[in-house]
Amino acid sequence: MRVNKHISDTGYCSRREADRLVAERRVTVNGLPAGIGTQVEEGDEVRIDGQVLAKRAAKPGARRHVYIALNKPVGITCTTDTAVKGNIVDFVGHEQRIFPIGRLDKDSEGLILLTSNGDIVNEILRAENHKEKEYLVGVNQPVTEEFLRGMAKGVLIHGEMTLPCRTRKIAKFGFSIVLTQGLNRQIRLMSAAFGYRVTQLRRIRIANVKLAELKPGRWRNLTEAELRGLLPSRTEW
Repeated sequence: MRVNKHISDTGYCSRREADRLVAERRVTVNGLPAGIGTQVEEGDEVRIDGQVLAKRAAKPGARRHVYIALNKPVGITCTTDTAVKGNIVDFVGHEQRIFPIGRLDKDSEGLILLTSNGDIVNEILRAENHKEKEYLVGVNQPVTEEFLRGMAKGVLIHGEMTLPCRTRKIAKFGFSIVLTQGLNRQIRLMSAAFGYRVTQLRRIRIANVKLAELKPGRWRNLTEAELRGLLPSRTEW
């Protein structure tokens, strides 16, 4: 298999992160620097930063991978870099090596999924797969219908138009928004294009997984029904 899939299968990081490690020449296969397309065979020795990468042994009867939902508090950074203070991996403190699916800004809060299964990350994050993400947003001035219509139609950020989305007023200074993409700081930049500043941002749903009563800082395992709803074509986890 390709080296990025081999790395993700161990739970070390996602395929996307593995590609970054390979590009930075931090990965070797049998002592030689790995390339993006390097193939790994059974018995090959893969190292990251000189350390041997080993697969984790699954417990009898246990799922092959970990899938959890976390209510991320403000101040936690969605990175696997343990050198970063307040990183999400140390915050969760899971016994297995896990990483976030996508991200929430440090200043944002709410639902984020974490897993040891790098194979599913892109399937969930790709906009064309139409995995909805719902947010509650507080802003610094009254929400108008013009603002909501403009947000829903699409906004030019990062040099591209955002995809159409759904918006709804929920309070004088608050609205909900449902996206199918996840550009960096998307809601904050979209709002800023209309002169609004986001004061609070909470994600409450990813596809069929809801934040519900999960308290800030707490996490739980995803249910079988949630996993089937997220990725209905998969038969094993």
